[in-house]
Amino acid sequence: MERINYYNSMGTELQAQVRSSRQVTVERDNEGQRIDNFLRLHLKGVPKSHIYRILRRGEVRVNKGRIRQGYRLKEGDVVRIPPVRQAPEQPLPARGEAGLEGLEANILFEDSALLVLNKPSGMAVHGGSGMRFGVIEALRVLRPGTRFLELAHRLDRDTSGCLVIGKKRSALRHLHHLFREGGVTKHYVALVKGLWPTRAARVEVPLRRNLLRSGERMVRVAEDGKPAATLFEPLSTSELASLVRVAPMTGRTHQIRVHAAHAGHPVAADEKYGDKAFNRIMRQLGLRRLFLHSSSLTFPHPDSGEPLKLRAPVDTALKSVLKQAGLGTDEEL
Repeated sequence: MERINYYNSMGTELQAQVRSSRQVTVERDNEGQRIDNFLRLHLKGVPKSHIYRILRRGEVRVNKGRIRQGYRLKEGDVVRIPPVRQAPEQPLPARGEAGLEGLEANILFEDSALLVLNKPSGMAVHGGSGMRFGVIEALRVLRPGTRFLELAHRLDRDTSGCLVIGKKRSALRHLHHLFREGGVTKHYVALVKGLWPTRAARVEVPLRRNLLRSGERMVRVAEDGKPAATLFEPLSTSELASLVRVAPMTGRTHQIRVHAAHAGHPVAADEKYGDKAFNRIMRQLGLRRLFLHSSSLTFPHPDSGEPLKLRAPVDTALKSVLKQAGLGTDEEL
């Protein structure tokens, strides 16, 4: 295994590992998984942008042939993973480290198949991009006897709420299928700028994701983008801001935030797609984070098939902002 020097975003010299090419045979539990997600499991610590780059270049082969980035694996497929530079794995956090133990109180549901967490805002789902550890690394410390823990889906770092983690490969495969095929009913709550109309509104405009030179992801409304639809329903409104329930019909990157901004009602404290003047007012009212929260998920349990309804309550800090903004609702948040 060769070692070479490279520099991280902080300018610190690191020793990277260049692994030789590997041949991996796809097992039944991975059938139907997208090749990019499969590679993330086998190339931990490699930036997603680099994974897409080696896919575009045809360096990843399946059954000795080139494949598209959206290829879904079949049992028995042989995947050639090319030599890739990987940074040494970061050590797992210590049990007493800040931000770790509090996760235990945020677990909404857990059994032998899955775990559902009320993810805090500001915590990434996995380490990297300047964060030493994220939710998945923290849970591996808190559950040292659990051999398998993998994300069933993702939430942005600044978004809080329901996050599902598979605890066995068969459950993860089923959960991936549910999220991919619309088998999960998702609801969010968001505080947005201005007076939302008194009726629900469906925003349906295509979105295109761009990766800037800095590595930052930006999403734009574009005619040649991927189809995306979001339903917004007002819960409490004022001239300053409105509390809305949001149901994304598709699962595009930053979809809710971009659709809200496109409708003229950007999400409060959104530094990427939001309104600066509105954000300043919200800070004066005590808002210190993006006001976007995954409040509930409903889906059939991967083992029993019984409906599983999960709800993540809004934290007291967000409720305080609503009170300061003069927004109340009869519904429990």
